[in-house]
Amino acid sequence: MRTIPIELPKTVFSALRKNPEEFVQEMRIAAAVKWYELGDISQAKAAEIAGLTRTGFINALSRYQVDFMQYTPQELAEELTNVD
Repeated sequence: MRTIPIELPKTVFSALRKNPEEFVQEMRIAAAVKWYELGDISQAKAAEIAGLTRTGFINALSRYQVDFMQYTPQELAEELTNVD
């Protein structure tokens, strides 16, 4: 694990009603959800970045109203041709 310092104004913690540890965890989840939604990373990698299990990440996707299935039309067509 690598630690990267980030400077944030003290007011952000009170604005979101979170302590620093909760805030950092929520930032990790939000970043992972967005990168997954954009198709930049896989669901497994996103769960790893978020520090969640795959199930926990899927629940976070629901909370952020992001579909857990992110397929391009080509990927979906390929999946459907493999269905028996």
